[in-house]
Amino acid sequence: MKWIIDKPKPVSTILSLILLSLGFLFSACNTPGGVRILKLGHGLDTSHPVHAAMVFMAEKAEEKSDGQMIIQVYPNQQLGSERELVELLQIGSLSMTKVSTAAMEGFAPEIKVLGQPYLFRDDEHRDKVLKGPIGKDLLAAGEKYWLKGLCYYDAGKRSFYTKNKPVDKPEDIQGLKIRVMESPTAVRLIQSFGGSPTPVSFGELYTALQQGIVDGAENNPPSLLTSRHYEVCKFYSLNEHTAVPDMMIVSTKVWNLLSDEEKQWLQEAADESAVFQYKLWEESVEESMKILQEAGVKVSYPDKAPFEAAVESGYEIMKTSDPEMYNLVQEIRNY
Repeated sequence: MKWIIDKPKPVSTILSLILLSLGFLFSACNTPGGVRILKLGHGLDTSHPVHAAMVFMAEKAEEKSDGQMIIQVYPNQQLGSERELVELLQIGSLSMTKVSTAAMEGFAPEIKVLGQPYLFRDDEHRDKVLKGPIGKDLLAAGEKYWLKGLCYYDAGKRSFYTKNKPVDKPEDIQGLKIRVMESPTAVRLIQSFGGSPTPVSFGELYTALQQGIVDGAENNPPSLLTSRHYEVCKFYSLNEHTAVPDMMIVSTKVWNLLSDEEKQWLQEAADESAVFQYKLWEESVEESMKILQEAGVKVSYPDKAPFEAAVESGYEIMKTSDPEMYNLVQEIRNY
């Protein structure tokens, strides 16, 4: 097994980002022995099921190529924050990354539809949409921004976790500073509940919670567990307001360097890793919830109807402010 986890220093400034770009300029190069090396950076802990899926993809790519394609995996924000990694892809200095589709809004606006609250009826409906024509079109939406989607990973459903009290109804968010991703859609969601959306890098969120910069955040059970945010936030309210998937993306500048055979190896490895990850995710959610409750986290299951009602006004505004997006929402809801 030749996939590699390395430990360079994290990226934190524009200067270091430039230096890192120079160092990874040939991140999709062929070695003298004819081996294609692709570098993949992401921000998750190595215990996270999505990281396991990326390792699985690396193994499959090596297997399918008979050792001619090696994917080197760099977890834990070693190469930078989510946004910095995407920017490295855009200039071709990094081959691949895993990104939340919410963070892709700033690079491919069409993808913001996947961050809309209570968009999917259930898991079956979500999977049908993502695997169908709509999902495929959204994977391709970033290509004009040098970002090609290969597959989706299940990132579960996002719910609120807080320090001082549970969120049992939308009014409980009022006056709270809630960490959000760098996503206008996520910002509007918190505002619709009367909260104060506060963008914070995921890698800095533990400290932000400790220091009171934010009062809570929202995420899925495995991420709450592996981030250890439950050590600070003891209330987890499963209102499941969004089901924002993750996306494996590759730089088009790198993709275009690959031969047709190499593209096939990589796409097949990504597709198989998605199937693997979906199964792993189900097991991880169940195990994570068990561990969280054993650790003293108070889990509640609020009525979702008031939360759904609170966001419907946003859809009505969207009907006139962004009719194209509204039509896409309706297409998904009716799919």
